[in-house]
Amino acid sequence: MESLFSQETKNKVFNRINQLTPGIKPEWGSMRADQMLTHCQLPLEVSLGYLKLDPNIGFLKKLVFKLFKPALYNDKPFRPNIPTPKEFEIMSSHDFAEERDKLIAVIDQFHNLPEDYQFPDHPYFGKFNNEQWGKMQYKHLDHHLRQFGV
Repeated sequence: MESLFSQETKNKVFNRINQLTPGIKPEWGSMRADQMLTHCQLPLEVSLGYLKLDPNIGFLKKLVFKLFKPALYNDKPFRPNIPTPKEFEIMSSHDFAEERDKLIAVIDQFHNLPEDYQFPDHPYFGKFNNEQWGKMQYKHLDHHLRQFGV
């Protein structure tokens, strides 16, 4: 799995983001492009410590998330139509260009972290090492860029 810490991968992701247009239709799911751009910022903001999620999700959900954790950074792409956690659902409209620019900026912030950056524990999944964070963030972005055919 590629990593968002790779310069080449980051450049490819930026090229794909810049192929999006406001009216582009998804190949699956119900998000519009502006909503997807906003949605994709949130996991990056969690990894940077900007967005705090409530860790009190209950024992059963924590168990399910623990079992799902390796799928976040393995080499297998996410399948279409996987459920979106409610904390990451975007229902409102947003300015496409503004959200695109914000996503590019937060990707840059993530990419430029020092190698010894200490990521916060994920409130649902626990600890990830830096390699896992890089792969996980790429995998999520790739999933949604594929959703929109870029």
